[in-house]
Amino acid sequence: MAQQNSFDIVSQVDRAEINNALDQTMKEVRQRFDFKGSAAVVVLEEDELILTAEDETKLRNMNDILQQKLVRRSVPLKAFNYGRIEPAAGGTVRQHVAIQQGIPTDKAKEIVRFIKDSKAKVQASIQGDVVRVTGKDRDTLQDIIAKLKAKDFNINMQYTNYRSN
Repeated sequence: MAQQNSFDIVSQVDRAEINNALDQTMKEVRQRFDFKGSAAVVVLEEDELILTAEDETKLRNMNDILQQKLVRRSVPLKAFNYGRIEPAAGGTVRQHVAIQQGIPTDKAKEIVRFIKDSKAKVQASIQGDVVRVTGKDRDTLQDIIAKLKAKDFNINMQYTNYRSN
């Protein structure tokens, strides 16, 4: 029987690291002089962050602090989709930031098409929010991973579950 090797392309972020980055962000916001007496806050909902501040400048500054903390904790910024800044109650502004968990179907199709266009002897299939790539040669699979890392799909991707059967 022929040997089959495979790996999965996934998009996941560690929620514990996001929580830690939020805690550090709020601690810094409370201590900074430009935020004294401010009601600026970042809240983690189920699959999104909600940033609220008095004006757009404070919102942007708080977002910069948050991004620094996320990068320091190795949370990829590509996993966040920023919505537009909108007015909120009490003269404040709000911004919703969606956290991407799993590969969206349209991006998964784009990844599969890219792999098929590479003419490598591998098969790529979409399995829910994961793309599985299988092939006989390990070197070919590693070459596909290198090509995927070189191309920017504008999403956060990890390569997991590398198996040799």
